[in-house]
Amino acid sequence: MSVSARLEELGIELPGVVPPVAAYMPAKAHGDLVYTAGQLPMIAGELPATGKVGDGAGLVPPADAAAYARQSALNAIAAAADAVGGVDRLTGVLKLTGFVASVPEFTGQPGVINGASELLGEIFGEAGRHARSAVGVPVLPLDAPVEVEVVFSYA
Repeated sequence: MSVSARLEELGIELPGVVPPVAAYMPAKAHGDLVYTAGQLPMIAGELPATGKVGDGAGLVPPADAAAYARQSALNAIAAAADAVGGVDRLTGVLKLTGFVASVPEFTGQPGVINGASELLGEIFGEAGRHARSAVGVPVLPLDAPVEVEVVFSYA
């Protein structure tokens, strides 16, 4: 099944490519790989939330952050597809790096980044299984709670 058919089956519409907020490209192809820049969970040009992930008042709940990681992965797919001439040219996912802006005592970064990993698995199936890092950081651009970057294969 093609990636576009799978997206349709899942009822997922890819967003437009998020414009860079600095001097970089959203994605860059080289050989049979395409690397995305760090993708924030932008929806229609806006972050759905800002701040640190953790448990407690004034913090971004981990479940919400996982949904934002999912959105970031969708943004990564859109950027990669744009760089290689369409989503159906993407053949798999090799590596996902996820960053979670979190309070020091929060250790649930892997669960947050599962939002991105699970989406990639839903869309790409076995070809969506990937190596991964989930890293806690003190702050991300624009005070985003999550950021992901993905390396895809393409043909």
